[in-house]
This record gives sequence, C-alpha cells and structure tokens, in this order.
Amino acid sequence: MSELTDTQNSWLSPEDLAIVRNQVPMVYVDAVPVRTDPDGQVTHVGMLLRQGADGSISRMCVSGRVMFNERIRDALMRHLEKDLGPMALPRLPPEPAPFTVVEYFTDPSISGFYDPRHHAVSLAFVVPVTGECHPTQQALDLAWFTPEQAVSPEVIKEMTGGHDRLIRLALASVGQLP
Repeated sequence: MSELTDTQNSWLSPEDLAIVRNQVPMVYVDAVPVRTDPDGQVTHVGMLLRQGADGSISRMCVSGRVMFNERIRDALMRHLEKDLGPMALPRLPPEPAPFTVVEYFTDPSISGFYDPRHHAVSLAFVVPVTGECHPTQQALDLAWFTPEQAVSPEVIKEMTGGHDRLIRLALASVGQLP
C-alpha cells in the first residue's frame, strides 16, 4: 500500500482505492429514508437524484462505504447526514439490523444490482427520518414519494443499478409494498 493512505480518517488514496476495488469486495450501507404516520406505517419514501456510479443521473437511496474501524450505525448516520442534511434527524436504534444484504457486481446480470466500479456488499436499512431534509454535497434533489409512487413505472424508470429492486425490498420488509 502507498504511504499516501490517510490513517486519520481511514480513507484510502485514489490509487490504493483502485487497487482494493479490483481485488476485494467493498463494504457499504444503503439507507432507504422514510416518513411514517403516528402508527409507524410508512407514508413516504425519500429518494435522492444524483449521478450514479454508471454516470447516469438517477433516483437512488442513501448509500456509501463503511470506513475501517467504523461501526455500521456510525456509517449510516454519517451518510444520512451527508446526503439529507444535519437536521434530517434519522431514528436509528442502538444496534440497527439490516432488512437485507445486497451484492453489487460489475456485471449487472449476476444479481441485478450493478456498480461498474467494483464488487460491493451492502447492508440495507429502512430509516425513519423526522426532521427537515435538505440534500447536500453530490445530491441534485431529494423527493418524497408515497409507496405507490415509489414503485410506479414513472419513478422506476428514473432508477439504475438495482435501486428500484432495493425500494421494493424495503417496502416489503415493512409490509408496505403496494
């Protein structure tokens, strides 16, 4: 490994990251932000509009890498705050459990989840948010959809990389798949 590795924040240099991506699956988290009613039923699903790994502009969930020595909960909070803003107020339990594990491959025919950069294993979570969300950094927009809208053909055609399947799995995991 290169001496350019930043050990303070556990990020690899771009060169080292390229080497690792070609040899080792990366660990990611995917978070599907939701709004719920007083009974805990999902009323809306939040999706970002951003540039995907394949270069397309598409609707997707909050997603990102887990850093070395970072707890899953901390990675989720970091990515939710980075993408939705610091006032999103996600409600995460002390020890969150994923609703599924997703494998992204460089070949879209393997699992239906696709990332041209690397093989990644992602723990996927449904995360209720209660505060004001404002997309930050790389997100172009954040839109809230009812469960019916989130799985409609109009919205699905805006998604790439298997995020349409991830939204369906998330809604099914909370009993809200239309």
